[in-house]
Amino acid sequence: MKNGIHPVYRPVVYRDRNADYAFLTRSTASSDKTIAWEDGNTYPVVDVQISAASHPFWTGRTRVLDTAGRIEKFRARYAKFGK
Repeated sequence: MKNGIHPVYRPVVYRDRNADYAFLTRSTASSDKTIAWEDGNTYPVVDVQISAASHPFWTGRTRVLDTAGRIEKFRARYAKFGK
């Protein structure tokens, strides 16, 4: 492998604020924000919108989507193009 072309691979904390869940892993992701972790060290933190702690597939909680309303809105919006 060539030297100097690969991103830095280091410990990073991923934080899911919706579920109040964070985990430490290694990644090439970078961030200006930092967080003090349980081991006393400071690591860069990357905020994510969804993780295994908040995803409906992993939690077993399903969300009901208003598909009928979406379909009716679509039909009403594009009804004039079909004629």
